[in-house]
Amino acid sequence: MKNQNFANRLSFALNGIKHAFKNESSFRAQLLLAVIAIVYFYWLGVTMVWWTILIMIIALILAMELLNTSIEALADHLHPEVHPTIKIVKDLAAGAVLILSVAAVIFAVLTSINFWH
Repeated sequence: MKNQNFANRLSFALNGIKHAFKNESSFRAQLLLAVIAIVYFYWLGVTMVWWTILIMIIALILAMELLNTSIEALADHLHPEVHPTIKIVKDLAAGAVLILSVAAVIFAVLTSINFWH
C-alpha cells in the first residue's frame, strides 16, 4: 500500500471519512455541531481571524474524532475481549476528543462575549 499515487491516497482518506460518517454517531454529531458553529459565527459577523481559528478548531476536532475511531477499531480487531490496557488507550483517545470539544465550547463563549460587547 505504500507509495500510492495522490489520487489513490486521496481516495483512501475520503473512504475513511465516509466510513466514519456512516458508522460513527460521534463523528456525525461533531459535524452537526461544526455546521451550527459556522452558522452562528456567520450570524455574529466575525472577522477573518475568528473564522480562521474556528476552522482550525473544527478540523482538529474532526481529525481527532477520526483518530479516536481508528484506534478503537484497531484495538477491537486485535483484541476483541475487554482488556484493561486497551480500555485505557481507548479512554485516552476519547479524552483527547473531549479536551478539544471543551476548548471549542470555551472558544465559542469567549467569541460571543467579544462580539456581544
